[in-house]
Amino acid sequence: MKLSIVILSYNTKHLTLVCLKSIISQYRPELEKKELEIIVVDNASSDGSLREISVLKSQVSNLIIIQNKENVGFGRGCNLGAKNAKGKYILFLNSDTSVLDKGFLSMAEFLDKNPNVGILGGKLMNDDSSVQRSCGKFYSLFNLALMLLGFERLGFLRSSPDRIQKVDWVSGACMMVRSDIFRKLSGFDEKLFMYIEDMEICFRAEKLGFSTYFYPNLILRHKSLGSGNRAFAIINIYKGILYFYKKHKTNLEYLVAKTLLTVKAKVLILVGFLTFNQDLRDRYRKAIA
Repeated sequence: MKLSIVILSYNTKHLTLVCLKSIISQYRPELEKKELEIIVVDNASSDGSLREISVLKSQVSNLIIIQNKENVGFGRGCNLGAKNAKGKYILFLNSDTSVLDKGFLSMAEFLDKNPNVGILGGKLMNDDSSVQRSCGKFYSLFNLALMLLGFERLGFLRSSPDRIQKVDWVSGACMMVRSDIFRKLSGFDEKLFMYIEDMEICFRAEKLGFSTYFYPNLILRHKSLGSGNRAFAIINIYKGILYFYKKHKTNLEYLVAKTLLTVKAKVLILVGFLTFNQDLRDRYRKAIA
C-alpha cells in the first residue's frame, strides 16, 4: 500500500464528513485498488460523528474507524492511527480540510525520488484561495522573541513558498511522513496535547539526519481553527513551547524562553485589566499557570 491518510476527529462531524467525502471523490480508484487507505481516529466525540462516519464506511472500501474512549489529544490520537497504518507513507490530515485534487500522489512520488526527505508538508489555502503560512523556522530564542512581538503574523517566521524547498518544519494539518521514519521517531510526542507537536517532530527528524520539505503543488483548503478556538490555541502553544525548550534546549535557554513568554502574558493581562477584557486576562493567566 502506498499511502495511509490519518484523520483525527473530535466533535467536528460536519467538517470531518466534508473532508472524507472530498478524499473519496478524488481517490476512489486508489481506495478500491487498496493503494490507499483512510484511517479516522475519533477522540470520543459527542456530536454523533462516529455514527455518521460509520454510515460512510459502509459505502467505501478501505475506510477504517478507530474509536477512543476519551479525548487523548492530537499526537496520541495520530500515533494510534499510525500504528494501524499499512502504507509506505502516512499522511496526517486535519479534519477541517477539503481535498480538491490528487496532489497527495504527487507528494508520495516526490518522497519516492528523494530518500533523504523524511517529512513533507503540503500547501494550505483559505476558502478565498489565499495561502496559509504553513511552514516555518524553529523557535530559537531570537525567533521566539520575534513571534512574541507579532512578527510571525507578518511572515518573518512562517511562509508558504511557491516552489519545493527545504524548511525547518511544516504544519501538522497536512504532513506526510515515511512510515519507517515515523516509527523510528516513536511518532509524535504524546506529552504535547495539541500544537507545537509538528515543529517538535521535525526537529527530532533533523537531528536524525532526515530533512523536512515543503510541497506547494496541490490544492487543499483548510479552515483555520476549524477544529479549535483561539484561547485553547494560545494556552497550548505557550505550554508547548516551554515543553519544547525543556526537552531540547539548555536550562539557560529554557529560563530565557519562560521569561519571554511570562513578560508577554503579563503585558496582555494588564491590557485585559485596562480594557475590561476578562477573556484576555483569563487566557494568558492560564497560559503561564
